[in-house]
Amino acid sequence: MFGFGPDMIYAIPGLLIAMTVHEWAHAKVADNLGDYTPRMQGRLTLNPISHIDPIGLIMLFFAQIGWAKPVPINPNNFSNYRNGMMQVSLAGPLSNLIVALVATVLFALTFKYNMSAHWLTAILQLIIIYNVNFAIFNLVPIPPLDGSKVLLSLLPGEMAYKYETSIIARYSFILLILLVFTGILGFIIRPISGLIISFLNIIVSLIV
Repeated sequence: MFGFGPDMIYAIPGLLIAMTVHEWAHAKVADNLGDYTPRMQGRLTLNPISHIDPIGLIMLFFAQIGWAKPVPINPNNFSNYRNGMMQVSLAGPLSNLIVALVATVLFALTFKYNMSAHWLTAILQLIIIYNVNFAIFNLVPIPPLDGSKVLLSLLPGEMAYKYETSIIARYSFILLILLVFTGILGFIIRPISGLIISFLNIIVSLIV
Protein backbone atom coordinates (compact mmCIF):
# COMPACT_ATOMS: atom_id res chain seq x y z
CA MET A 1 0.00 0.00 0.00
CA PHE A 2 2.86 2.37 0.75
CA GLY A 3 5.06 1.09 -2.07
CA PHE A 4 8.42 0.42 -0.40
CA GLY A 5 11.35 -0.30 -2.74
CA PRO A 6 15.10 -0.01 -3.15
CA ASP A 7 15.01 3.68 -2.21
CA MET A 8 13.46 2.95 1.19
CA ILE A 9 16.00 5.28 2.84
CA TYR A 10 14.23 8.20 1.17
CA ALA A 11 10.97 7.04 2.74
CA ILE A 12 12.04 7.72 6.32
CA PRO A 13 11.45 11.52 6.26
CA GLY A 14 8.06 11.06 4.61
CA LEU A 15 6.93 8.47 7.13
CA LEU A 16 8.15 10.42 10.15
CA ILE A 17 6.58 13.65 8.91
CA ALA A 18 3.27 11.96 8.07
CA MET A 19 2.93 10.26 11.44
CA THR A 20 4.24 13.19 13.51
CA VAL A 21 2.16 15.91 11.88
CA HIS A 22 -0.91 13.68 11.98
CA GLU A 23 -0.69 13.11 15.74
CA TRP A 24 0.34 16.70 16.48
CA ALA A 25 -2.74 17.95 14.60
CA HIS A 26 -5.00 15.78 16.77
CA ALA A 27 -3.32 17.18 19.88
CA LYS A 28 -3.44 20.79 18.67
CA VAL A 29 -7.13 20.77 17.79
CA ALA A 30 -8.05 19.04 21.07
CA ASP A 31 -6.03 21.67 22.95
CA ASN A 32 -7.75 24.47 21.02
CA LEU A 33 -11.14 22.99 21.94
CA GLY A 34 -10.35 23.04 25.65
CA ASP A 35 -8.96 19.56 26.28
CA TYR A 36 -5.45 19.95 27.67
CA THR A 37 -4.83 16.21 28.07
CA PRO A 38 -2.46 16.03 25.06
CA ARG A 39 -0.51 19.04 26.37
CA MET A 40 -0.15 17.44 29.80
CA GLN A 41 0.99 14.19 28.17
CA GLY A 42 3.69 15.99 26.16
CA ARG A 43 2.00 15.38 22.81
CA LEU A 44 1.59 19.02 21.75
CA THR A 45 4.91 18.89 19.90
CA LEU A 46 6.37 18.20 16.46
CA ASN A 47 9.15 16.11 17.98
CA PRO A 48 8.76 12.66 16.32
CA ILE A 49 10.06 10.89 19.43
CA SER A 50 6.92 11.92 21.31
CA HIS A 51 4.61 10.37 18.72
CA ILE A 52 6.38 7.38 17.21
CA ASP A 53 5.62 3.90 18.46
CA PRO A 54 8.80 1.89 17.65
CA ILE A 55 6.91 -1.36 17.02
CA GLY A 56 4.29 0.44 14.92
CA LEU A 57 7.01 2.06 12.81
CA ILE A 58 8.83 -1.24 12.27
CA MET A 59 5.54 -2.89 11.28
CA LEU A 60 4.91 -0.08 8.80
CA PHE A 61 8.25 -0.74 7.12
CA PHE A 62 8.05 -4.52 7.00
CA ALA A 63 4.34 -5.37 7.10
CA GLN A 64 2.99 -2.20 5.41
CA ILE A 65 0.59 -1.60 8.29
CA GLY A 66 1.69 0.33 11.37
CA TRP A 67 0.72 2.94 13.88
CA ALA A 68 1.89 5.89 15.95
CA LYS A 69 1.13 6.45 19.63
CA PRO A 70 -2.54 7.48 19.85
CA VAL A 71 -3.01 10.97 21.25
CA PRO A 72 -4.90 10.73 24.57
CA ILE A 73 -7.91 13.01 24.64
CA ASN A 74 -10.84 13.52 26.99
CA PRO A 75 -13.85 14.53 24.85
CA ASN A 76 -15.79 15.40 28.01
CA ASN A 77 -13.74 18.61 28.03
CA PHE A 78 -15.27 19.69 24.71
CA SER A 79 -18.21 22.06 24.84
CA ASN A 80 -19.82 19.91 22.13
CA TYR A 81 -18.83 16.24 22.41
CA ARG A 82 -19.73 15.13 18.87
CA ASN A 83 -18.49 18.24 17.12
CA GLY A 84 -15.26 18.17 19.10
CA MET A 85 -14.62 14.52 18.29
CA MET A 86 -15.22 15.14 14.60
CA GLN A 87 -12.85 18.12 14.50
CA VAL A 88 -10.09 16.26 16.35
CA SER A 89 -10.53 13.17 14.18
CA LEU A 90 -10.47 15.09 10.90
CA ALA A 91 -7.47 17.18 11.96
CA GLY A 92 -4.99 14.35 11.41
CA PRO A 93 -5.94 13.43 7.82
CA LEU A 94 -6.39 17.09 6.83
CA SER A 95 -2.94 17.93 8.20
CA ASN A 96 -1.46 15.17 6.02
CA LEU A 97 -3.14 16.61 2.94
CA ILE A 98 -1.78 20.07 3.79
CA VAL A 99 1.73 18.61 4.15
CA ALA A 100 1.32 16.89 0.76
CA LEU A 101 0.28 20.22 -0.78
CA VAL A 102 3.29 22.07 0.71
CA ALA A 103 5.65 19.30 -0.45
CA THR A 104 4.10 19.53 -3.94
CA VAL A 105 4.84 23.25 -4.13
CA LEU A 106 8.42 22.65 -2.94
CA PHE A 107 8.78 19.82 -5.47
CA ALA A 108 7.67 22.13 -8.27
CA LEU A 109 10.01 24.91 -7.13
CA THR A 110 13.01 22.55 -7.19
CA PHE A 111 12.43 22.07 -10.89
CA LYS A 112 11.61 25.67 -11.62
CA TYR A 113 14.84 26.89 -10.02
CA ASN A 114 17.04 23.95 -11.14
CA MET A 115 17.52 22.45 -7.67
CA SER A 116 16.17 19.02 -8.58
CA ALA A 117 18.84 16.76 -7.07
CA HIS A 118 17.80 13.10 -7.08
CA TRP A 119 17.76 12.72 -3.30
CA LEU A 120 15.70 15.88 -2.81
CA THR A 121 13.07 15.07 -5.44
CA ALA A 122 12.85 11.47 -4.17
CA ILE A 123 12.24 12.62 -0.59
CA LEU A 124 9.64 15.20 -1.64
CA GLN A 125 7.83 12.69 -3.85
CA LEU A 126 7.62 10.20 -1.00
CA ILE A 127 6.49 12.88 1.45
CA ILE A 128 3.63 13.59 -0.95
CA ILE A 129 2.73 9.93 -1.53
CA TYR A 130 2.90 8.86 2.13
CA ASN A 131 0.93 11.85 3.40
CA VAL A 132 -1.81 11.36 0.81
CA ASN A 133 -2.01 7.62 1.56
CA PHE A 134 -1.85 8.23 5.31
CA ALA A 135 -4.77 10.66 5.08
CA ILE A 136 -6.94 8.28 3.06
CA PHE A 137 -6.02 5.23 5.15
CA ASN A 138 -6.96 6.98 8.38
CA LEU A 139 -10.35 7.99 6.99
CA VAL A 140 -11.37 4.35 6.55
CA PRO A 141 -14.33 3.91 8.96
CA ILE A 142 -12.88 1.00 10.93
CA PRO A 143 -11.78 1.42 14.58
CA PRO A 144 -9.40 2.75 15.76
CA LEU A 145 -8.88 4.81 12.59
CA ASP A 146 -10.08 8.42 12.46
CA GLY A 147 -12.79 7.57 9.95
CA SER A 148 -14.58 5.45 12.56
CA LYS A 149 -14.68 8.39 14.97
CA VAL A 150 -15.98 10.69 12.24
CA LEU A 151 -18.69 8.12 11.46
CA LEU A 152 -19.62 7.83 15.14
CA SER A 153 -19.94 11.62 15.31
CA LEU A 154 -22.40 11.56 12.41
CA LEU A 155 -24.53 8.56 13.40
CA PRO A 156 -27.61 8.98 15.62
CA GLY A 157 -27.14 7.78 19.20
CA GLU A 158 -28.61 4.28 18.84
CA MET A 159 -26.84 3.58 15.54
CA ALA A 160 -23.56 4.87 16.98
CA TYR A 161 -23.92 2.48 19.93
CA LYS A 162 -24.63 -0.45 17.62
CA TYR A 163 -21.57 0.40 15.56
CA GLU A 164 -19.35 0.70 18.65
CA THR A 165 -20.48 -2.73 19.85
CA SER A 166 -20.57 -4.40 16.42
CA ILE A 167 -18.39 -7.30 15.30
CA ILE A 168 -16.48 -4.83 13.09
CA ALA A 169 -15.43 -2.82 16.16
CA ARG A 170 -14.57 -5.93 18.21
CA TYR A 171 -12.34 -7.46 15.55
CA SER A 172 -11.24 -4.28 13.83
CA PHE A 173 -7.47 -4.94 14.01
CA ILE A 174 -7.85 -8.40 12.45
CA LEU A 175 -10.13 -6.90 9.80
CA LEU A 176 -7.58 -4.21 8.96
CA ILE A 177 -4.81 -6.79 8.61
CA LEU A 178 -6.98 -8.89 6.29
CA LEU A 179 -7.90 -5.85 4.19
CA VAL A 180 -4.22 -4.91 3.84
CA PHE A 181 -2.82 -8.36 3.02
CA THR A 182 -5.62 -9.31 0.64
CA GLY A 183 -5.06 -6.08 -1.27
CA ILE A 184 -8.66 -4.94 -0.77
CA LEU A 185 -7.62 -1.83 1.15
CA GLY A 186 -5.11 -0.92 -1.55
CA PHE A 187 -7.82 -1.44 -4.16
CA ILE A 188 -9.96 1.12 -2.30
CA ILE A 189 -7.18 3.60 -1.54
CA ARG A 190 -5.35 3.66 -4.89
CA PRO A 191 -8.09 5.31 -7.00
CA ILE A 192 -8.67 8.03 -4.39
CA SER A 193 -4.93 8.55 -3.98
CA GLY A 194 -4.58 8.72 -7.77
CA LEU A 195 -7.19 11.47 -8.00
CA ILE A 196 -5.48 13.55 -5.32
CA ILE A 197 -2.04 13.02 -6.87
CA SER A 198 -3.46 14.04 -10.27
CA PHE A 199 -4.72 17.27 -8.72
CA LEU A 200 -1.31 17.89 -7.14
CA ASN A 201 0.35 17.24 -10.51
CA ILE A 202 -1.78 20.02 -11.98
CA ILE A 203 -0.40 22.35 -9.32
CA VAL A 204 3.14 21.30 -10.28
CA SER A 205 2.46 22.02 -13.95
CA LEU A 206 1.07 25.47 -13.10
CA ILE A 207 4.17 26.39 -11.07
CA VAL A 208 6.78 24.95 -13.40
